Amino acid sequence: MRSSVLIGICSGAAACSLALCSCDRQEPAAQRSAPPPVTSAAPAAPALPPVPRAPELLGALRTPAHNPTTPQKVALGKKLFFDPALSVDGSRSCYSCHQNEDGTGGHEPLAIGAKSVALPRHAPTLWNVAYLPRLYWDGRADSLEAQAKAVWAGDNMGVGQENLSAKARELGASPEYRALFDAAFPAYGATAETVVQAIAAYERTLFCADTAYDRFMAGQSQALTSEQKAGLQLFQGKAACNGCHTPPFFSDAYLAEGGSYHNTGMGMEGKPGAAVDPGRQKVSTSPSDWAAFKTPSLRNVSRSAPYGHDGSQAKLEAQVRFMAGGGFKNPNLDQKMIDKQLSDAEISQLLAFLGALDCPGVLAL
Repeated sequence: MRSSVLIGICSGAAACSLALCSCDRQEPAAQRSAPPPVTSAAPAAPALPPVPRAPELLGALRTPAHNPTTPQKVALGKKLFFDPALSVDGSRSCYSCHQNEDGTGGHEPLAIGAKSVALPRHAPTLWNVAYLPRLYWDGRADSLEAQAKAVWAGDNMGVGQENLSAKARELGASPEYRALFDAAFPAYGATAETVVQAIAAYERTLFCADTAYDRFMAGQSQALTSEQKAGLQLFQGKAACNGCHTPPFFSDAYLAEGGSYHNTGMGMEGKPGAAVDPGRQKVSTSPSDWAAFKTPSLRNVSRSAPYGHDGSQAKLEAQVRFMAGGGFKNPNLDQKMIDKQLSDAEISQLLAFLGALDCPGVLAL
């Protein structure tokens, strides 16, 4: 027993001596005291903003039962909306065709898709798009989900219907998206359906109901200038613009279950009949719908040039004169399209009023 103790003492002394000599020899791990564990809580995820409330003056917002809007879906949809990775070649996002600088409408007369493919029609504005019962200029999509999927699969994004699931898995596998999909769709993750549901959820938050016109109608008599008030009287009276551009959406397309479509003769001049875009007729197959298109909303119209389904009018004044003058004569011209005989001063007043429909909001990631 004594021998063992001496050996232990000597071993300890030797170890101390070696330590003083800065020897590389280390104390056995079993004899060292373990450092205290480092405990730091993972940073909490930032709180998501609540889903914007639909403006009362626009009426009840219909949201499909299979895709209720949640803050998590909106956050995911917003990121997807701005991300070129959604397209087949990483060149185009939804925002590419709906930028703030163009009033959330198209910059070019005709939209440009992935791989620089020219598309047949102009990109419309997005404000209050959630209220539209039918989407596209010809009303062929019955929901924002259907429209988003068609854009994603078609020439806009170029992915192809057969490749949507694979593209969704690719997006969902990336670190920046995995948590977002899990939060928004915990039982499903990233699928073709959850991608379009998220985009649609985001688009259902793009409201415009706080323009100068809206403030005027709410009782703020000074919200409009005298020229704008004169333009409003023309809009409702002599010019009869509100017959198709009906408030509060300033489009009758929002008010009919199947949408509303009119032939104004736009895009026909100088073209043979076979070269004219058939518009709604391609969907309905009815001859009465030939070259008829959805009535665009006039909210933000002063900022969303060019105009028309074909983007053929570069300036708002030219568009107002075209419409007030009765459009372009053709066999299917809408009966409301007659020359209103407006003077130059009245055209200026109408233009002033249209400026009172500017939407103050912006799209931002």
